Amino acid sequence: MPGTAKPGSVIQAAAQGIRGGARRIDEATPAARDRAVDALRALAILGVVLGHWLVTALVADGGALRVASPLQHMPWLAPISWVFQTLAVFFLVGGHVATKGYASARGRGTTYGQWLRTRLARLFKPVAAVLALWTVAAVCLLASGTGFETVHALVKLALSPLWFLLVFAGLTAATPLLTRMNPLWPLAVVLHVDLIRFGFGGPSWLGWVNVAAGWLVPYTLGAAWTRGELDSRRAGWVLFGCGAAATAVLVAWAGYPASMVGVPGAAVSNLNPPSLAVVTFGLAQCGLALLLRGPLRRWMRRPAAWAAVALANLSAMTIFLWHQTSLMAVTALGLLVGRLPGLHTVPDDLGWVAARLAWLPVFALALAVCWSAFRTHEQGPRRRTGRPSRVVRVHRRADPAGVKAVPRA
Repeated sequence: MPGTAKPGSVIQAAAQGIRGGARRIDEATPAARDRAVDALRALAILGVVLGHWLVTALVADGGALRVASPLQHMPWLAPISWVFQTLAVFFLVGGHVATKGYASARGRGTTYGQWLRTRLARLFKPVAAVLALWTVAAVCLLASGTGFETVHALVKLALSPLWFLLVFAGLTAATPLLTRMNPLWPLAVVLHVDLIRFGFGGPSWLGWVNVAAGWLVPYTLGAAWTRGELDSRRAGWVLFGCGAAATAVLVAWAGYPASMVGVPGAAVSNLNPPSLAVVTFGLAQCGLALLLRGPLRRWMRRPAAWAAVALANLSAMTIFLWHQTSLMAVTALGLLVGRLPGLHTVPDDLGWVAARLAWLPVFALALAVCWSAFRTHEQGPRRRTGRPSRVVRVHRRADPAGVKAVPRA
């Protein structure tokens, strides 16, 4: 038919457009920018999202939903948590970015208050939409007769990412005091807290000291990275080897759980609050991240790979805050069809694992919908102008430290 484009030409034109956009993003990125930092942040986000989607199950039990985990019924799957529990990398990159950014801000004459307000705004702007939606959702569910236990489980799951932001915000605010701190000090605090509560029968509430001390370890490692103390590959190998060996000893002989995430019903959690085992495991993760800097820098020279990482970083908080809601939206809609395997069934066999893997693309699609609806809370509203694209403008305005893009409308 005259005037009708052939499917092949449409696909070719789309591919050319994508390559052109990736090339523009690549060309607009300052040469001094350490792209490995952005790549590590993107990998950490991907790990958290996939980890939650793989080990979080909402089981339909009568007229209620309850949270379960395949690690509950198949503890031999614990190595999954070793791959996808990437929070230490978040704090490593966060400490590096904040320390470098603060030094750069001071050099420009920016006050501490101005610097802190800017950084916290980036973190908490997207939170308002999550809180508003789930406040309305909880009220509507309760009003419709949904059981309190079900609503509590859903809201707790949806808002669970906020604890990370609160801890991260606290450490960010303390950055000027932490820039010279040796990571061995908070590590020693974690060691003594666990020795008291597990070795001498101390109160369980003492473990909550480790919420700050435990994540201070990778955060201050990030500050040491900024100071140039972790530039050698030897530093990465020492952290990786010592952290892995210490974790193996703690799990094999000291009674710590093998899973690096919380397991419903378990007597001890490595993550809630953080234990010595999860902190030493984090040391190994940080060492591996440092070893990957070189390969990631080479990989990020590819315009397509860099464009994907840049886009992920622009929506980092949106992805992080909405990935659990996406899982729950798919689960709720699935109930309209019936009790579906891998979605509403007990995660107690490999059949569930196979079914859950098949659901991952559906979760990703739901997350894309959430991203489309709520990304403006993080990136600001789009404007129809003749100016360069948002991503290009963002990377032209990367802060002088070369580590964090500043999205602007």
